[in-house]
Amino acid sequence: MTTTGPGPAGLQLERLAAIMARLRDPGGCPWDRAQSFVTIAPYTIEEAYEVADAIHTGDMPGLRDELGDLLFQVVFHSRMAEEAGHFALADVVAGIAAKMERRHPHVFGDATPAADATAQLADWETIKAAERPRDGALSGVASALPALMRAEKLQRRAARTGFDWPDASGPRAKVVEELAEFEAAANDAERLDEGGDLLFAVVNVLRHRGIDPEVALRGANAKFERRFKAMEAIAGSSFHGLDLAAKDALWDEAKAAERS
Repeated sequence: MTTTGPGPAGLQLERLAAIMARLRDPGGCPWDRAQSFVTIAPYTIEEAYEVADAIHTGDMPGLRDELGDLLFQVVFHSRMAEEAGHFALADVVAGIAAKMERRHPHVFGDATPAADATAQLADWETIKAAERPRDGALSGVASALPALMRAEKLQRRAARTGFDWPDASGPRAKVVEELAEFEAAANDAERLDEGGDLLFAVVNVLRHRGIDPEVALRGANAKFERRFKAMEAIAGSSFHGLDLAAKDALWDEAKAAERS
């Protein structure tokens, strides 16, 4: 374990903020100076996913680097906001520090801790809801979230109001119903609409089982990619010329190899 470091975190954060200011100043970097909140937002989302990928692969050096890239996004947005007279990086840091203290009264106040992590999460959501503007239970669920993640969040928000299936049998039946409606769709527009309903219903099933649909699908994607690459490796240059039956056999071989 490393026993020496680059110095206090606050000092390094000040250094990073100064670098960002220099990049945006006249005579700084033309690319950085040309950016706006809108143009930088996609990079912010991308960096968050790269953090998640480093965690998924267990790459700790990579995670350190990706967290730095994500932190730079926070500094970038904060600098642009400061230039426009809205807020500065210090306001961002102070705001999140105050929020964490406020939402953990059992740690920073005199509230009694909940019995377990699940109950504590419920307390967190209660405090969070009290802070949220009262313009509906679904307010504040970001529209830019990945669709599966947003569907699960919308469902959880609705469930807190009592609008939810009492158990998993309801969502399962809904999947069957939505699949039938998708199959009966008469045109592309109807299939698009019913396909969305079908996916939303599947998310509901997973949510009732305590499964994060975004994590589940990410795992399925990785599994498919891994097995498909194994198929290509087994077949070599002849892969593309094989018929579907041969490729199915390769898939079964790749699948069996994972289990052996």
